[in-house]
Amino acid sequence: MAVTNHPLASAAAVEVMAAGGNAADATVAALFTLTVVEPMMVGIFGGGAALVRMADGREVVIDGLCTAPHSCRPDCYTPISDDWPDYMETVGRENRVGYRSIATPGNLRAWCELLEQYGRLPLEHVMEPAIRHASRGFAITPYLAAFISEYAADLARDPAISAILMPGGAPLEAGAHLVQADYAKTLERIAQNGPDELYRGALGREICAAIEAAGGHVRFEDLQVYRTEHRQPVRGAYRGHEIIGPPPPCSGGVHVVQMLNLMEGFDVGQLGFGTPETLHLALEALKIAASDRRAATADPAFVDVPVARLLSKRYADQRRPQIKLNSASDYKAEVLLNESDNTTHVTVADGEGNVVTSTQTINSLFGARVAFPGAGIIPNNYMYLFDPHPGFALSLEPGKRITSGISAMIALTEGRPAFALGLPGAHRIPACVFQVVMNLIDHGMSLQEAVEAPRVFTQGQEAEIESAFPAETRAALDRLGHKTVEVDHVGGGMCAIRFAEDGLMEGAACWRADGTPVGIGGGQARDGVSFWPDHVRSDPSAD
Repeated sequence: MAVTNHPLASAAAVEVMAAGGNAADATVAALFTLTVVEPMMVGIFGGGAALVRMADGREVVIDGLCTAPHSCRPDCYTPISDDWPDYMETVGRENRVGYRSIATPGNLRAWCELLEQYGRLPLEHVMEPAIRHASRGFAITPYLAAFISEYAADLARDPAISAILMPGGAPLEAGAHLVQADYAKTLERIAQNGPDELYRGALGREICAAIEAAGGHVRFEDLQVYRTEHRQPVRGAYRGHEIIGPPPPCSGGVHVVQMLNLMEGFDVGQLGFGTPETLHLALEALKIAASDRRAATADPAFVDVPVARLLSKRYADQRRPQIKLNSASDYKAEVLLNESDNTTHVTVADGEGNVVTSTQTINSLFGARVAFPGAGIIPNNYMYLFDPHPGFALSLEPGKRITSGISAMIALTEGRPAFALGLPGAHRIPACVFQVVMNLIDHGMSLQEAVEAPRVFTQGQEAEIESAFPAETRAALDRLGHKTVEVDHVGGGMCAIRFAEDGLMEGAACWRADGTPVGIGGGQARDGVSFWPDHVRSDPSAD
């Protein structure tokens, strides 16, 4: 079963599994394909994290998050304000758009390590679908076309990316055929030579020369010294399920467990889904986690992150009395709001029991909104995630990893996978995963119901309530003191798989993206089966 946010990526994953690959092979095939068909969300010059659980019990989080280039200093940019909402903005938007917004990428290195250490097929095999779609082209979805149109002004500033997405000066429309010939050639170079073509070879030298010429920070030496981190997942428990997720600098694993710990003190199932009582408790739990997130959202190589404390049931017991059942608490929003909602996710499981759930991104839509000339690569703008003000936990330091709300999760029951999921959505990701876990465990929803059900979100500021909730529910929350605002959606398209005890897998994606589950059913012929029965083969005249 493969669930991604584009049908061609899901098809690439099952194509690779049908050819003998496992979940790791399929994940890498899907991710490379997404760089072609979801170029606004993900790229090989981006970053992300993958939670891997193999059938033999091995578990790891492969951290391929981007890092600050070594030429950077805390005062690299000039902030335009010390106050919100412009706190993260800098003169000329240099940390947000263009070559100076690019951080050292981890995706390509991380994907290839996932393949080498946990897959079984060669790189050129799993990259073939991506190369095919880049060279032959594909039909643009309305989802992609809408983003090209929305960001046309920024895209038009760079000749290389506008030539790809706005040929002739006009944004490509839904149904248009997008061919990325330069990028297809780049992918072929990587398929032949491996990730060192970028990190130590000619491709990396060419790209870094272009970055330096444009005034950017990334140098070839940054690519040469980049290393992934292979980390142990964080763990928690919720009503008989073991929950595992990514550790810092991803905040999601810690905070999903923290919020579930808080909710264990309430009979959420009895209160019911979508009731003002349940939503009030969820919003209050979100506020408590948000108040702690600043401490847990940092590179642990630079900042002491109190992971064990935040995960503990005892800490939840200490914080739970702060939830008032009849009124909303007043929390100041303490989280930086610059992490982009625009990401992609892949959840894949094979018939052997291997599971990978992986969230990957170039941060903002179309990343830095440039493309490397001749290479067709759209790079990240991850410098926008660092605090441009010196002296803080998230301030720029050479080699520091960016932080993320990534919450790629696997839940276990009696040691076997029960469900695996994840989604895009930046700082809203943990909130969405938290609610879907309750949907499945407390509310007994089907997988499709759980991922599509309406969501809420807050960090202490006004409470975002999806429009699918009735007006009377929002009014009841307002009466409790929540300042609600109706929104079209909270977070992005979730990709989830549920596992039955008999080995059956169910996949689900939701309406918030081009999500598509694709599964392989049936099986190979039973031993000894032949087209003609033996007696016919030995006696052609027999009936």
